[in-house]
Amino acid sequence: MQTTTIKSDTSKLQNAQRMTGSEAIVRSLIAEGVEVIYGYPGGAIMPVYDALYHFQDELHHVLTRHEQGATHAAQGYARISGKVGVALATSGPGATNLITGIADAQIDSTPLVCITGQVPSGLLGSDAFQETDIVGISTPVTKWNHQVTKASEIPQVIAKAFYIARSGRPGPVLIDITKDAQFDTLDFVYQKCTGIRSYTPEPQLNLACVKSAAALINQAKKPLVVWGQGVILSGAEEVFRSVIETAGLPAAWTILGASAIETSHPLNVGMVGMHGNYAPNVLTNECDVLIAIGMRFDDRVTGHLETYAKQAKVIHFEIDPAEINKNVTADIAVLGDAKKTLEALLPLLTQNTHESWRGRFAALHEIEYDQIIQRDLFPTKEGLTMGEVIHKINVYSKGEAAIVTDVGQHQMIACRYAHFNQTKSNITSGGLGTMGFALPAAIGAKMGAPEREVVAVIGDGGYQMTIQELGTIFQTQAAVKIVLLNNNFLGMVRQWQQLFFDKRYASTELINPDFGMIASAYHLPTKKVAQRADLDGAIAEMMAHDGPYFMEVVVEPEANVFPMIPSGASVSDIRLS
Repeated sequence: MQTTTIKSDTSKLQNAQRMTGSEAIVRSLIAEGVEVIYGYPGGAIMPVYDALYHFQDELHHVLTRHEQGATHAAQGYARISGKVGVALATSGPGATNLITGIADAQIDSTPLVCITGQVPSGLLGSDAFQETDIVGISTPVTKWNHQVTKASEIPQVIAKAFYIARSGRPGPVLIDITKDAQFDTLDFVYQKCTGIRSYTPEPQLNLACVKSAAALINQAKKPLVVWGQGVILSGAEEVFRSVIETAGLPAAWTILGASAIETSHPLNVGMVGMHGNYAPNVLTNECDVLIAIGMRFDDRVTGHLETYAKQAKVIHFEIDPAEINKNVTADIAVLGDAKKTLEALLPLLTQNTHESWRGRFAALHEIEYDQIIQRDLFPTKEGLTMGEVIHKINVYSKGEAAIVTDVGQHQMIACRYAHFNQTKSNITSGGLGTMGFALPAAIGAKMGAPEREVVAVIGDGGYQMTIQELGTIFQTQAAVKIVLLNNNFLGMVRQWQQLFFDKRYASTELINPDFGMIASAYHLPTKKVAQRADLDGAIAEMMAHDGPYFMEVVVEPEANVFPMIPSGASVSDIRLS
């Protein structure tokens, strides 16, 4: 994004305090309301850590065991709290280790501010020890980034960073600060940023477009809503509920949109996409009006674009103009914050129920229930299924837990079957599909909402990518419940190899360690379940435990996730087996 000057008032300089750049960084974070940051120290960021030492009562630092863990923890914190997550790292490998989490935050619209130390400005470009061009490296995966070489720039740049990260469509920002800028002094005064010339985070609402959308919805005979995370990010859950209830609109969700309304809501018709529910996928290609709200028509949602909803008029409610007509052409585009646009839409809608059309969803759901859901949740075969584990978690959490998932079969099963009764309850890596996300993200989620139960559901592959964050749990005693679904495979890749590569299981079988012994080494209470008779009691014990807990469940090694839309196929070609 192109930006220029911040709207600020420099007349307050008479109230400035003289301090080092490193202290100015810490005071700026406190001024932005930051309460917790995640990071890992090193030479180029050491002055900031020294400053943090003097502000421990005001700003809590969590020492993760890897910088990638810091960004994922900051993501989990941001996703559940709605605040900006903050991560801190040193130069060189410390900075580059942040990139995966930053890229994940960029595609999933998660507000982060990442601060990296850098070699002294006089050494820039000299290939100094632990020097990398982190600004150049991070440019494609940040909403904005900036390198600070003078202490006097620090307050203004940090204010700008937080404004950009949280405004409009949220995203990650990176600030790279040279070591001499951290040591030098400045006259510190902090003023929050309220606007940037040439940056318009929220498009102006066009009421004519809202009226056109309302007219099309009111005329529809077979409407379908597909909502995404934009509903949650804008705080539009209540008005969204009112919209679909007023007009009787069946509504389906992307994985990042899950939990905006409760799972049991009668108008909630399930998940769309590659492993989504049968009814909303099939009926996407039968609806006459498709109403997309706060979603970006990802390829995992649309399948083959040339066959996606060609019979339908498309209404796209979206805050980011770049998403309009990017993948699916909109007949009506309603630009703006989802909460504001839906509030404008609501009084224009006529009451409706669409009973006959909703009956089509119910009929197709029964087919899916008989062929797939019943088998997943209430199996008769000997081996444990991932679905029955999620079902038992639902029983003991009563749908109130925040479920944090990694990426793979367990993720799709958890998204399909977890019950969500409150918003911000499904925390997962959506667009980037980052294995290793769940464990550190669950730590951040628990710290972002300490009053909530947080359950991390993880596969044995992704778990081992950030398993070192057990050390962070041990040190902080973050009360995360870890459920490891162990099938001794990279399950999703193995499923594709079975279905499309004649069962050539190339490099997908895992020879795993004793996970319980590893968790015990970090002094976590542990339980291993391999028999159905033991599952109920084990989950009850875990959920009742006051503190972190690790439970491994041995599940069927070659079970598959269905329904499934094969890559490149139409959503209406969804397979039940």
